[in-house]
Amino acid sequence: MIFMYKKRILTHKEFTLKFLKYLSFLLLIILFSLTIGVVGYKFFAQLNWIDSFYNASMILTGMGPVDDMKNTNAKLFSSLYAIYSGVVFLSSLAIFVTPIVHRLMMRFHIDDES
Repeated sequence: MIFMYKKRILTHKEFTLKFLKYLSFLLLIILFSLTIGVVGYKFFAQLNWIDSFYNASMILTGMGPVDDMKNTNAKLFSSLYAIYSGVVFLSSLAIFVTPIVHRLMMRFHIDDES
């Protein structure tokens, strides 16, 4: 037996509110991740706040490191933060695209097919 699940398509206002909810969650994740990077670079690599922010931003967006890490702890932090940032970058893309793809699926009734 196939269970048919019918939902109505959200109005433009409802969709905008849903999209803004996803976007605000995404911004919180990015802010949290950027804070981890800035504090980590400040503490482990002894960079000033601006350089720490610059390095964390570049790593988080996938551009790559800017400053050389001088000690082992800084290199370990930088490596782990780069791995974490890759996961956050891909997850952020998924969070951003999810409501749009869902709306398109609802619009074209792809949700109804098994």
